[in-house]
Amino acid sequence: MRRRLWIGQISGLPHSATGRLVCARGIATMTAAEAQQGSPPADAVRAKKLHGRAFYESIGSPKFVVAPMVDQSEFAWRMLTRSFVPESEQSNLLAYTPMLHARLFSQEDKYRKAHFQAVRPGPSSSSEPWLDGNPSIDRPLVVQFCANDPEALLSAAQHVAPYCDAVDLNLGCPQGIARKGHYGAFLQEDQDLIFRLVNTLHRELPVPVTAKIRILETKEKTLAYAQNVLKAGASILTVHGRRREQKGHITGVADWEMLKFLRDNLPADTVMFANGNILQQGDIEKCLEATGADGVMSAEGNLSDPAIFAKPPPVGEEGREYWRGKDGKGGWRVDAITRRYLDILHKYALGSEPPRRRPLFVPGDDTAWMAEAERTEAESDEPAKKRRKKDGSGPSKREELSPNLAAMQPHLFHLLRHLVSRHTDVRDMLARSRKDGIDGYERVLAAAERKVAEGLLEYERTGGQSFDDELAALADDADGDVPSGESSRGTIRRCRRPWWVAQPIVRPLPGEALAKGAITLSKKARAAKAEGAEAKRDAEGPGKETKENGDAAAEGTKEEIASRDELVAG
Repeated sequence: MRRRLWIGQISGLPHSATGRLVCARGIATMTAAEAQQGSPPADAVRAKKLHGRAFYESIGSPKFVVAPMVDQSEFAWRMLTRSFVPESEQSNLLAYTPMLHARLFSQEDKYRKAHFQAVRPGPSSSSEPWLDGNPSIDRPLVVQFCANDPEALLSAAQHVAPYCDAVDLNLGCPQGIARKGHYGAFLQEDQDLIFRLVNTLHRELPVPVTAKIRILETKEKTLAYAQNVLKAGASILTVHGRRREQKGHITGVADWEMLKFLRDNLPADTVMFANGNILQQGDIEKCLEATGADGVMSAEGNLSDPAIFAKPPPVGEEGREYWRGKDGKGGWRVDAITRRYLDILHKYALGSEPPRRRPLFVPGDDTAWMAEAERTEAESDEPAKKRRKKDGSGPSKREELSPNLAAMQPHLFHLLRHLVSRHTDVRDMLARSRKDGIDGYERVLAAAERKVAEGLLEYERTGGQSFDDELAALADDADGDVPSGESSRGTIRRCRRPWWVAQPIVRPLPGEALAKGAITLSKKARAAKAEGAEAKRDAEGPGKETKENGDAAAEGTKEEIASRDELVAG
C-alpha cells in the first residue's frame, strides 16, 4: 500500500505528486485530474477496510493532530495550520473537523451545507471537490460527530465517508450543551451505548471509526473505558488527560501519568493520541516521551499559534514572518499569520485572488507607509453603519453562509489576544468587524501590521529593554493571596514573548481562580473543608511534633503543586 501523495498548493507551499491517492478503505480513490474533474476513479474497487495500526500507517503515521473544536477547526484554519508544515512532513499532520451534530447532519440539508462543504455548489458541477476533504489539499482528515443514537450517527457518517479518511465519535465534550443534549462526555456512564455507537460505525461504515474520550476518576475505570471503545472497533483512541469536570476556571493540568498508564496497559498495537498541556512547540516531544503516545493533539495551543507543529527556522534564516529576540527566543509574528489566514480565505472560501501586499515590515525598511496607514485608519474610523451605507460594503450572502468566514472573528481574538490586550483600539475595531465581512478584517490586519511595526522599532530602539521590563513586571506582580507554588506566574514567564509574537494563553490554576473570586467553593465543599481542618487539628494536638509534621506536609504540598505548575508547560 502506498502512502498518500500530496498535490496542489497550500498557501504558497508547493506540493507535487504522481500516481493515485489511496484512502483508508484500501482502495484507489482519485488521481489529480479526476479530483479536478470530479469524476470517480476508473479503478475504484472495494477492498478490505483497514483497521487500527494498518489504517494509521496508511495515512502516514501522523504525530501532529489538529483537535476537533466546535466552529474552530474548520477548513480555512486547517489549511493555515498545514501551511506551516514543510512539504516533506505533510503526512505528519492529521486534522479533525469541528464537532458536528449527527442528528442535525443526517436530517437537515441546510445544516450539512452550512458546516461541511466537500463539493462545489451548483447543479452543473455538484461532484467537483471543493473545500472540506478535498483530496488535493485537505487530507488526511477525520470528521467528528457527537451523537447518542447509533442509527442517526451512521446516517450522518455515510454523508461524509467519501470525503474523509475516518469518522470520529466525540466522547469528551464537557460543556453544558452536551449535558443537555446527552452526548460527549455525558455518555461515559452508559458504556453499553458507547459500544453500540462505535461498533455500528465499525461494522457499517466504509471508512474506519475513531473516538476521543476523557479520563475517569481512577486508572482502573479509565482503562476499562478505553478497552470498551477499542473492543467496539475504534481504530484510534484519543485521550484527553482531564476529567469531565475540569473545564473553565477549574481546567487545571492534564494527567500525563494516566495516559502513560493506558499506553502501558492497552495492547501494544493500539494507536493512541494524547491531548492536554500542549502550550508550545517544545511541549509536543515532551508529551510523546512522557506518555508513549503515537501522536499529540492540540486544541487551544493551536488556536493561539497555528504554527505550533512547525519547527522554528534556523538562526539567521528567520525571514520576515518569524521573529527572534536578542535572547534567542522567538515565534511567528501575528501579523504574518493573519496575512496567511486572510489570503487562504480569499483564495478558497471566496474564490478570488488575495490582495497584492507589500512585504512585511522589518526594522531597516522605509517607514513612510506607517504614516499613510495611520491616516487611512483614521478615515475609516467613521461609524460602521454610515460607512457601509456610503460605500456599499458589508458581508456578501456568500460570506454569511460560509463556516470559514463565520469563524474569523473568534479566531482573530484568540490569535491577537496579546496584541489587542495592549492596543484596545484594534480590539474595538475587531469587535466591529463582523458586519463588514472580509473588508472589516482587512482593516484589522492593516492596523495590526502598523502596531507590530511600531513594536519592532521600539524593541530595536531600546535594545530589547522594553520587553525585559515587561518580564520584570511579571515577576513583581505576584498574587499575595496565592502561595507561590499554586501560581501560574512561572509558566507565564516561561511562555511569554513580545505581544507581536504568537504565544499561548495560560489559564490560571484553580487556586488562583479561587483566590481572585472567579470561582467559589460550594456550600458542601466549604463544610467538608472546615470539617477536615477541625479533624486535623484535633488529631494533631499541640506541640513541636505537630509543627514539624505541618512543615513537612506543607513542603510536600508545595512540591506537588510546583510539579503541577511545571506540567502546564509540558
